[in-house]
Amino acid sequence: MSTPSRPGFRHPLAWIPSLYFTQGIPYVAIVSLSVIMYKRMGINNTDITLYTSWLYLPWVIKPFWSPLVEVLRTKRFWIVCMQLVLGAGFAGVALMLPFEGFFRYSLLFFWLLAFSSATHDIAADGFYMLGLRQDQQAFYVGFRSTFYRLAMITGQGLIVILAGFLEKKVNIVFAWQVALGVLVAILAAMGIYHSFILPKVESEPENHPDLNKIVNDFGAVFLNFFQKKQILVVILFLLVYRLGEAQLVKMAAPFMLDERAEGGLGLSTEVVGFIYGTVGVIALVVGGLIGGIVASLKGLKYWIWWMALAINLPNSLYIFLAYFQPESLFIIAGSVAIEQLGYGFGFTAYMLFLIYTAEGKHKTAHYALGTGFMALGMMLPGMVSGWIQQQIGYEHFFIWVLVATLPGFVLIKFLKIDPEFGKKHE
Repeated sequence: MSTPSRPGFRHPLAWIPSLYFTQGIPYVAIVSLSVIMYKRMGINNTDITLYTSWLYLPWVIKPFWSPLVEVLRTKRFWIVCMQLVLGAGFAGVALMLPFEGFFRYSLLFFWLLAFSSATHDIAADGFYMLGLRQDQQAFYVGFRSTFYRLAMITGQGLIVILAGFLEKKVNIVFAWQVALGVLVAILAAMGIYHSFILPKVESEPENHPDLNKIVNDFGAVFLNFFQKKQILVVILFLLVYRLGEAQLVKMAAPFMLDERAEGGLGLSTEVVGFIYGTVGVIALVVGGLIGGIVASLKGLKYWIWWMALAINLPNSLYIFLAYFQPESLFIIAGSVAIEQLGYGFGFTAYMLFLIYTAEGKHKTAHYALGTGFMALGMMLPGMVSGWIQQQIGYEHFFIWVLVATLPGFVLIKFLKIDPEFGKKHE
């Protein structure tokens, strides 16, 4: 795609891949890698799921401070600043690991990381829309999503594999310090790179922002969201569509790592990193691509039931894994691949419904509010998942996960969706 030549111009491929790779790295490290690290450091499932689920909170409430990112300094400033802060935050986590109270102290740094990552998301997404024409935004969205997925493979796959390899050579603490050190190096390098390469498409605000106006405007947008038709049903659906998956995703890695005598599969750290960070992510991407293609043919209303089945029924494979505890890596990885394929396919309906809900005058702000409820729907069930598992064991826990999918099916019946929404029109 041809792009105009202008002062300060940088080709989009010079910064879009690196920007969205950098956006994905801290998120996957905070919500996924932290679970595996704490499990290997000896923290119990109840504490892991409770405290790491709280880390979703900044993504729940980020719409409330996004207006400040819009008016205080430039988005370019926020992007570079947050990347350097994120690098420092992971360094802080690494430094805390040798201490007796490492869990408490490292969580403080993870809180800093979560708020910084959510702020980076606001600035990066805003910069993407500001730095590209509308046709370019559509053209480069594939690069954007691809490199975000590569960040998932890196953060929850390659970094975990590295930690697992080092665990066999040195002690667990040092292994994870090195793994976190790689994240520090990546984020610091990206911060420096983007300080030079991001195009200067904004000017610093000349006047101090009118905070009263910002608050009043946000209040009006916020109230307008809650005046939408069926808003209570919509919010309930956003909260419970992934009720089962939200609990499964927090307990899947601990289940794989726990010893067989404790009901787990007794896998090593690097094998878990390979399964979830490579096989699982590839299946997730394929499922999402298929979901997007078929949704464009017959629309959201037609596919939402099928996608709800796809995101939920494959969870039953974990019941099989818990009861029979197979030793075959092919069977275990294949089960995860099927579950992630279904998740990618089924999640398409959720994202389309978010877009459908946001339609109207304040589309961008309402979409952000919808993603807040999406994050809350992951946070609350995840917080109690470890406690539930420790009370009833893995076998019954995965049965409970399947039962927890039922409210989502019930609510679909009450959703009013335009049959034409999502269809591709020639």
